[in-house]
Amino acid sequence: MAEAMYCIQCEETTGGTACTVSGVCGKKPDVAAMEDLVVHAIKGLAPFAFAAAQAGVRDDVMDGLVLESLFTTVTNVNFDPDALEVYVRKLAEYKTEMRGVAATHGADFSGLNGATTWTPAADLMGLIGQGHLVSHKRVLDTLGEDIHSLQELLVYGIKGMAAYAFHARMLGYKDPAVSEFIYKAFDALNRGEADVNKLIGLNLECGAVNVGVMAMLDEANTTTYGHPVPTKVRMEPVKGKAILVSGHDLKDLEELLKQTEGKGVNIYTHSEMLPAHGYPELKKYPHLVGNYGGAWHTQQKEFEAFPGAILMTSNCIQKPRTSYEDRIFTAGPVGWPGITHVNGHDFTPVIERALACEGFSEDGGARTTMVGFGHNAVLGVAPVVVDAVKSGAIKHFFLVGGCDGHKKERSYYSDFVAGLPQDTVVLTLGCAKYRFINQDLGEIGGIPRVLDVGQCNDAYSAVRIAMALADAFETDINSLPLSMNISWYEQKATCILLSLLHLGVKNIHLGPTVPAYVSPGVLNVLVDKWGISGISTPEADMKKMMGQA
Repeated sequence: MAEAMYCIQCEETTGGTACTVSGVCGKKPDVAAMEDLVVHAIKGLAPFAFAAAQAGVRDDVMDGLVLESLFTTVTNVNFDPDALEVYVRKLAEYKTEMRGVAATHGADFSGLNGATTWTPAADLMGLIGQGHLVSHKRVLDTLGEDIHSLQELLVYGIKGMAAYAFHARMLGYKDPAVSEFIYKAFDALNRGEADVNKLIGLNLECGAVNVGVMAMLDEANTTTYGHPVPTKVRMEPVKGKAILVSGHDLKDLEELLKQTEGKGVNIYTHSEMLPAHGYPELKKYPHLVGNYGGAWHTQQKEFEAFPGAILMTSNCIQKPRTSYEDRIFTAGPVGWPGITHVNGHDFTPVIERALACEGFSEDGGARTTMVGFGHNAVLGVAPVVVDAVKSGAIKHFFLVGGCDGHKKERSYYSDFVAGLPQDTVVLTLGCAKYRFINQDLGEIGGIPRVLDVGQCNDAYSAVRIAMALADAFETDINSLPLSMNISWYEQKATCILLSLLHLGVKNIHLGPTVPAYVSPGVLNVLVDKWGISGISTPEADMKKMMGQA
């Protein structure tokens, strides 16, 4: 009998090992099976698409489908089996088409099996059954934990990279070399690649490709919306009708802002959308009035209290409570059974629902926070920063960012930042910032001690800042007074980690727990080669990072 499910891709897996009955995220066995089948379908398509690409034949629509399909399998994105069935069947159709294309160019199909010969079942229940047969547990039992771990590290890195590439694509930026690498990697996985050195090489190559993807996404965002500028954001409500936008997709936010102009509806950001307020082309809309709520995992309580419509873009959805399921909408790769999905960018139903809701009856308080410290803003004052370091006014930089989550152990990051010496500066990105952005840490010579670089999607900004500082001091990143204390949750954090490893960054602290898909053997490699370590206590880790331990 097939396993109910075996999901290990996020930080909150049951017992730190695997979700086998139901996901902590709300994922059910049928959804887990369909997500596994999406990956299986891409493994089947990849050898033919890779062969076609090497022959100079590419299909841009197919490339976009693969990116979106991978994105749907990232944690907290799509929980709708019917939607996942559409992706699976389209991928299977492309597999047949690409096999024919590759064959006409003399591609060698020897050694192919499994996913390349798979045919989708006739109905959804049949597909779910097929998904159970290709679960992670089946692969683990076949390959052993270390090879399975390296393969999963690669798959999750690619999933995260696909999410970033998807966002860039929404703004018209794409690179066929990214898709070609994805096909190359899944071709290797389909052929059962089990050589440790080759798998490590593919993981580092994924990191290298993702650096390019992050740079492309940065260019897409800043060319379209301007470079973020330091901006004070209201964190309390304004009287009037309201729409709350969560997730990550700036294009969805832009289109909603355009469609709500003059309609008497205020727009609020939530969670990872907070940094949108720093972009000149978005902040010019006066009805983008502020941010409401905190990180993704607090959404059920916050959405229930929000007196308007809610739009989920990209990932981070949780099971909607019945109290607001009639006023929450999904877009793009996001999906939840029974929740209205907006196709394209026509947000008419979202706006109509907002107008029918009561909205906020009065203004809230005056609480604010600062955003907009992307690489352009920070590097614009680089001489001031460098002088502050040389004079001793700034002793150390800490990158404290990444994903937030439910676990009480994540209070570590609040305590860590609160306990930092007054002569230190924090760079932050992702929703982990909600653990400490309410702390008033003051300034150093006019430089805020907490610099919000942006979304997790903006990790490239942090890399640019670190590299610029290294150049200014004529050294490398590892020799800077800079420490990275990163909290992870889902697969985008995985591809950022692979990018940092590719760049040679060492001594990263990763918490609150080590990923369940990282086997002891693979962890030993990460520790020996890159000095990866977990977290202990804020006090002990702080001393270690500052060379005082």
